Amino acid sequence: MNEKEVVVKEWKQFRRYKSGADFYEMSQSSFEKLAREAGAVIKVNKMAYVDCQLFEEYLLQFRVGE
Repeated sequence: MNEKEVVVKEWKQFRRYKSGADFYEMSQSSFEKLAREAGAVIKVNKMAYVDCQLFEEYLLQFRVGE
């Protein structure tokens, strides 16, 4: 009997670019571009964080209607 491995991704409000790209399953450059367009980038000193709540609200604007 084959056992399937279940991967549960934890939702966090703030993520770094690499973590966010992995979470949303896209390239890091695409994630950075969309995050900037969404106005969801927060810079603290030299570190950039993405507000995932704002990012997801922005992504929902691209929903394809039925």
